[in-house]
Amino acid sequence: MKRRDMLGGLLALALGRALPASAGQGDATMRVNKSRQEWAALLSDAAYAVLFKEATERPGSSPLNDEKRKGTYVCAACFQPLFSSEAKYESGTGWPSFFRPLPDAVGTKTDWKLIVPRTEYHCDRCGGHQGHVFDDGPPPTGKRYCNNGVALRFVPDDEELPALRG
Repeated sequence: MKRRDMLGGLLALALGRALPASAGQGDATMRVNKSRQEWAALLSDAAYAVLFKEATERPGSSPLNDEKRKGTYVCAACFQPLFSSEAKYESGTGWPSFFRPLPDAVGTKTDWKLIVPRTEYHCDRCGGHQGHVFDDGPPPTGKRYCNNGVALRFVPDDEELPALRG
């Protein structure tokens, strides 16, 4: 943890409130520049709330929890491929979980919403919030990318990936 992040967390604790999720330093450069209104027009209310307001869907509510076919999980906003089905596993959390994203697919930042720092990850292309990454996943990475299902679209291997949107 960076000293700046720890000091920010202590300050938030002292003030009795959480800092905004953007208080941490992001590592991504967004490559899609749509306004919030443009994204809202393209997405369902639930997808927009998760992707661009950093909401969280109810655990166990995503049909992607039961998805077992081979394919690719893409960002529901810009359609960038984020995860291979080969990295998906059942975490028991109620959200689709993966042990590894595709190369250069996600960016991270520190999320202070719960006072204790967590690592939030987002689509590296459009910045859409996907979920949080934890260090309690399976081998070979030991990571659990806990994803909001509404922030993803599944594309089976026998279908063509959609063209990138943005």
